[in-house]
Amino acid sequence: MPIKGILFDLDGVICHTDHYHYLAWKKLADSLKIPFDEKINDRLRGVSRMESLEIILEQYHGDPLSEAQKVELATEKNEAYREYLKLMGPQDCDPIVKEVLQQLRAQGIRLAIASSSKNARFILQQLGITDLFDAIVDGTMITKSKPDPEVFVKAAQALQLDNTQCLVVEDAIAGAKAGEAANSTVACVGDAAKEGCGTYQLQSFQDLLQLVG
Repeated sequence: MPIKGILFDLDGVICHTDHYHYLAWKKLADSLKIPFDEKINDRLRGVSRMESLEIILEQYHGDPLSEAQKVELATEKNEAYREYLKLMGPQDCDPIVKEVLQQLRAQGIRLAIASSSKNARFILQQLGITDLFDAIVDGTMITKSKPDPEVFVKAAQALQLDNTQCLVVEDAIAGAKAGEAANSTVACVGDAAKEGCGTYQLQSFQDLLQLVG
């Protein structure tokens, strides 16, 4: 079946905000006297904010935290993250990514963002590329994080397509599994590609043009 729509993860595919996530989680971890490094940060890829917090709290040895306190900590992290994101601008969008998205749209391919991030719309606005997507499904619209396929199912529905008509583009292993669970074809970049995940492993974002063509 020809590909009629492409469902993109945001962070690690369209743009890279890993460093800002790291800085915000590190700030929170330091305040709780919890060790935090890149290895722990890697476990947070494609995972919701609250699930990420639970991973970090695995090494917490202070007084027990209530659910309300955990929500407060997650909010604190997000506020720090959004402050860092304000540093982003159109200059942080790779010109090649923008060009490929424009070419895909010119070919009649419908494009959607399918991200677990609740900041997806804000990031796209900062980058100045919101209008390149026909639909945006983010963490404010789902109840289950990847590897659950919910975000990709909803993104396909937003494009008025069946998931079998859509290509999922992911950089996280959890995201690749979610795409497969949604019955979409999966193309991987970054870490997921290195691990051999998905049907296709892309060497560059431009490879999408050949894949769809």
